[in-house]
Amino acid sequence: MQVAQRVEDLERATRFYATFLQAEPRAVYDPPGLVFFDLDGVRLMLERNAPAAMLYIAVADIADAVDRLRAAGAPIRSEPHVIFTHADDALGPAGTQEWQAAFEDSEGNLVGLVSQVAD
Repeated sequence: MQVAQRVEDLERATRFYATFLQAEPRAVYDPPGLVFFDLDGVRLMLERNAPAAMLYIAVADIADAVDRLRAAGAPIRSEPHVIFTHADDALGPAGTQEWQAAFEDSEGNLVGLVSQVAD
């Protein structure tokens, strides 16, 4: 699986995502202007010509992720909050709470964070 994210400045976006994901890109092809990160088997492609997408990235500790993003100057658009509790294993481990937050990346895209927290 692969998800494309629109970028205006490929170098700026690459630095932003490398810092946020705490990982270096897996591949860079410029030209034509593509950068790939591995998100646990899903490729995140940064591309100048891609349409904007709403990404939700799973993180182990949502509060820590928001703190790191805030410290790096990323605008936080939605503070961490509970969306629902998993009654079964359909979308997450039963008995955990689904937490979400949102921030704006270096290119102005809204990006969601998601985390399952023990109830």
